[in-house]
Amino acid sequence: MTEIRKTRPVSWIKAALNDFRRFPEGAQSVCLAALTIAAEGGKADLVKPLQGLGSGVFEIALPFKGDAFRVVYAVQLSHEIWVVHAFQKKSTTGSKTPPREIELIRNRLKRLKEMLS
Repeated sequence: MTEIRKTRPVSWIKAALNDFRRFPEGAQSVCLAALTIAAEGGKADLVKPLQGLGSGVFEIALPFKGDAFRVVYAVQLSHEIWVVHAFQKKSTTGSKTPPREIELIRNRLKRLKEMLS
């Protein structure tokens, strides 16, 4: 008997989708695969919780051809998984997400919560 998977829809904040579309095609494919795993209830190896933004906010951290790409999504706002930010990390401060990106994510999460309530 075939098991039916319960896949959650993935929704995008428009600005995050526009930024994501600027990623190289290969980076997009890897990130989309990680989002598919999340939609099916799992967690890809390159996903980690994003600290300081509450539970249920995750970051796909992808090293790709010498560059670093990040996709941030939230799983606890609604039935959907919401992608709130996508960016190419250019910081030279190691793996830490730059403060300006954290602030942008925090603001988008706040607006999204207000919109969904």
